[in-house]
Amino acid sequence: MPRAARVAPRRSRFALIASAVVASALVLTGCSAGGSGSESTTGGDSGSFPVTMKSALGSAAIDAKPKRIATWGWGAQDIVLALGIVPVAMPSFSYGGNADGVLPWDADQIKKLDGRTPQLLNADTGEVPFEEFVSAQPDVILAPYSGLTQTEYDTLSKIAPVVAYPEKPWATSWRDQTAIVGKALGLTAEADALVSKTEDFVTALAAKYPVLKDKKFFYAAANEPGKLNVYRAEDPRVQLLNDLGLKNSPSIDALDQSKGDGSFFYQLSNENLSKIDTDLLVMYFDKQSSVDAFTADPLVAAMPTITEGRFAPIVGESFVAATSAPSVLSIPWMLDRYVPELAKAADKVK
Repeated sequence: MPRAARVAPRRSRFALIASAVVASALVLTGCSAGGSGSESTTGGDSGSFPVTMKSALGSAAIDAKPKRIATWGWGAQDIVLALGIVPVAMPSFSYGGNADGVLPWDADQIKKLDGRTPQLLNADTGEVPFEEFVSAQPDVILAPYSGLTQTEYDTLSKIAPVVAYPEKPWATSWRDQTAIVGKALGLTAEADALVSKTEDFVTALAAKYPVLKDKKFFYAAANEPGKLNVYRAEDPRVQLLNDLGLKNSPSIDALDQSKGDGSFFYQLSNENLSKIDTDLLVMYFDKQSSVDAFTADPLVAAMPTITEGRFAPIVGESFVAATSAPSVLSIPWMLDRYVPELAKAADKVK
C-alpha cells in the first residue's frame, strides 16, 4: 500500500494554525464527545491521569482521560474503535476504504458501536491537515504508526497532546501500538486483553495450518516498474507472518544494499530476482490484473516461486491496507481470508 510522503508545512501555514488554535481554545474546554467520540460503557479505567507519553518526537502530557480522540497515520483508529470508542476524527482512506473513505473493518466496528462516522481527515495530499485537526477539537491526537516529522509533531502539539511513534516512523508493531493507545486512554488492561485475544486468534490459525511453520518467505511489492520494494524484518507486515510461524528468508538481508538508511524497505532491481532464495514469495497488488502484469514479465515468470506455485499474492486494496497496517481489528478480518491461500502455496514447497 503506497504511503504518501509527509512534507513539512510552509512557514505561512504556521501563523494560520497558531491563530486557529487560540481561537478554538475556549471551545476545547469542556466540550462533549457526542455520538462520535463517545466512550464505551463496558470498559473501566485501568490507568491514572495525568500521564506522560514519551515518543521519538517528544513527550505528551495528558492531564485527564481523553474524551475527544483524533488519530493520524494507520491503525490507531482501529485500536480506539476496538476499545469501544468512536474517535471524533480519523484519516480517510481512499485506498482500501469504502465510498466514504472508511476501511471495512472500521465501518463494521462503528456500526457495532452504533456510532456515527467520524470527521474524516484528508490523508491524500502528503501534508498533515492542521486546520481539520483544529476543527475536530481533540483532547489527544494518537499517531503511534505514522510518518510525522518533528515540525508536524510540534505544530499538532499546539492543538492537543500528540502521541507519536516510540522509535522510527512506520515501524511500531501492532502490539506496541495497542499498548501505547491503551495507556494514553487509561485503558491499559483492556488494551492488553485485545492483544491477548488477537494473539490467540493467530495462534489458533497457525495451528489449523501447520504447513506454514518454519517456511521461509520473502515479502515485497512491485510499486515501480522493473524493481521490487522488499520489506525488512522490522516492518509490521513481515512480523505478522512471523506470528504465523513463518521465517524470514535470508535473502531479505543478503540482498539489502542500503542497510542503515532508516527505511522499512529497500529496492531490488528485477535483474536480481534470480538471487532470491525463499520457500514463499508474498507480495501485494491492488487488483488481479496487476498480478497478471507482474507475472508476465519474463524475469518474474522464470522465478522458481512462480513456476512452482509458491507465490502467495495478497490481492485487493482492502487486503493490502489490512496487511500493511495490521491491528487488532484488521488482523482477523484479513488473515481469515488470506491464510488458506498462503497455506496452498506452502503445500507446494518441496
